[in-house]
Amino acid sequence: MIPLSSQAQEFSTFTAAWWNVENLFDLRDDPKTNDDEFTPQGDLHWTRRKLNDKIQGIYKTLTMMDLPDVVGLAEVENNYVLRELCQGTPLAQVPYRYVHYDSPDRRGIDVALIYRSDRFRVTASRPVSLSDSAAGFFTRDILVVEGVTAEGDSVVLLLNHWPSKRGGDEAEVHRIEAARTLRTLMNDLHAAHPQAAVIAMGDMNSTVEEAPLVDGMGFGTDSINPEGIRLLTQRLPRDWGSHKFQGQWDYIDQVFLLAGDSWEVKKLKLLKFDHLLTEESSRPGMRPKRTNVGPRYEGGLSDHLPMLLRLKHNP
Repeated sequence: MIPLSSQAQEFSTFTAAWWNVENLFDLRDDPKTNDDEFTPQGDLHWTRRKLNDKIQGIYKTLTMMDLPDVVGLAEVENNYVLRELCQGTPLAQVPYRYVHYDSPDRRGIDVALIYRSDRFRVTASRPVSLSDSAAGFFTRDILVVEGVTAEGDSVVLLLNHWPSKRGGDEAEVHRIEAARTLRTLMNDLHAAHPQAAVIAMGDMNSTVEEAPLVDGMGFGTDSINPEGIRLLTQRLPRDWGSHKFQGQWDYIDQVFLLAGDSWEVKKLKLLKFDHLLTEESSRPGMRPKRTNVGPRYEGGLSDHLPMLLRLKHNP
């Protein structure tokens, strides 16, 4: 374990991390969702030891990030796994709390926020639906969390996990609609809280060149859209990415910021810790070390790499 007391915190800045932790499921079969494989009797033989190893690995990674003020997470099943992370590890000493709402996603995976209650006070939260029950389409909600930092600065967070690319053109229509919803939300929240930093983070399942970001969010060749929303992930090195598919790194996780000039981006960093990576088996190079590769248990944490954003407010 990494001693919590060794982790320095820069109290003049606000730190926000994003991470799709890939299939953070409990052991119980929920009859309302397709989570059967993540049980001791399921195809993946999901056990208490495997769950504990994953939660301890996430805790270890957060300490290596210097314990961010807030962390957006994707692919968490429910409150139970969040309690295990925040209260069943040394993170309870910090202390971390969480915000989570069940979404209508068929697999039962949601987005959630964990936050340091000594560094960030939540004042409001709500889910925003992206599903269409009439059409039989169900996906993760956008989680909106408003709060105030320890220094009294307003921050609004919008956490996303847009529909996957399965389904081709129809799936892309849903991602474009998700992008338009997020764009409207960011503009409305900025209008309501003009002094706040409005930060959107998420697994958008879309790169900067694809229609959801171009047509939905309004980004062209510039990293700022017509309303002033900044696409911060364009700052990151292109020889890496947050996800690797068929040997190709790319950024399908994105970070957006809409804020006045008083907010300064100090750093956005892709975190490539050694324990999050493993050698490719069929081609040269590294890839994220997953918990499972198909039915095989690999013992890693996720098929995505986390990102860390550091902001400073200069009122």
